[in-house]
Amino acid sequence: MRAVVIGIVRFYQRVAPVRIRRNCRFEPSCSTYMILAVQKYGVLTGIRQGIGRLIRCRAPHGGVDYP
Repeated sequence: MRAVVIGIVRFYQRVAPVRIRRNCRFEPSCSTYMILAVQKYGVLTGIRQGIGRLIRCRAPHGGVDYP
């Protein structure tokens, strides 16, 4: 299941419009954060943390934020 979620996120990274990918306010990007969280905490907790990160992603806030 972990590989499926990571595969979906990697697919998104390839097909997402460039203007969306370049507007990321955080380091690492939200999609990379989701992959790191899934690898570190598992599927359910990783997805929950990734969604929480997306909710926090509002301009002009940002910065370095690792799982």
